[in-house]
Amino acid sequence: MEIIRRFVREEQGQGLVEYALIIGLIAVVAIAALTASGGSISSIFGTISGKLSNANATVS
Repeated sequence: MEIIRRFVREEQGQGLVEYALIIGLIAVVAIAALTASGGSISSIFGTISGKLSNANATVS
């Protein structure tokens, strides 16, 4: 019973838990944003790749 009382009274780990929750939330938002914009990013890189290939063929 003393362990439970001591655990409830101690606040040393509270900051660590709060930071862990914030980092977890940021990670979820970042993953969602990257997943949502994945198609458009792929399209942009495809366009860049095509233009670089055309430029290389023109120079060669």
